[in-house]
Amino acid sequence: MPHTSVRIWDLPTRLFHWTLAACVVALVVTAKLNAMDWHFRLGYCVLALLVFRVVWGLVGGYWSRFKSFLFTPGQFARHLAGKEDHSAGHSPLGALSVFALLLALILQVTTGLMSDDEISVSGPLARHVSGELVSTATWWHARIGQYLLYVLVGLHVLAILVYAVRGKKLVGPMITGDKQLPSATPSSRDSAGTRVAALVLLAAAGAFAWWVSTLGSF
Repeated sequence: MPHTSVRIWDLPTRLFHWTLAACVVALVVTAKLNAMDWHFRLGYCVLALLVFRVVWGLVGGYWSRFKSFLFTPGQFARHLAGKEDHSAGHSPLGALSVFALLLALILQVTTGLMSDDEISVSGPLARHVSGELVSTATWWHARIGQYLLYVLVGLHVLAILVYAVRGKKLVGPMITGDKQLPSATPSSRDSAGTRVAALVLLAAAGAFAWWVSTLGSF
């Protein structure tokens, strides 16, 4: 079957991916340097990005929608056995990695919003929940969540390297958006209209994150 260039990752998805990666690295650095003002600012940025991605996973380009990488146990098993190829969007392992990272980040951001170090730093939701929940959130955010993210990010990078050794380039398409695939492969919408819609959605997600940041004042 003849191959052609197919748009897999729309521009909003690509920008989300690289911006989130940069923010996560910056969050680790600011935490280690105890630059908590910047740590919280970056946390709100990640909150906005996550809200955007969850909604974009419902209305975005074809391969960015969650329904395009929901796999049955049978599909997962066949993929691991090398009997089923998923060259277009996320493979079953890739999908598992995406969902795990998104859930871990959502949990890390949520617990950060409820954390209180009992010295000088507290999240905007800390005063709105019970002391027991604040204690649990603080423990998870500082002791468990960050290390879970290290493991998941490490596995994600390792998978990219393994696929690269096997001749499947994953980084390039996340930069250009395109893959060489059979011409019958459905492409993702990536028009000026969808990009404007993504920008409006991001603005709404940013407004939500800003509103959350103000809750500590009430």
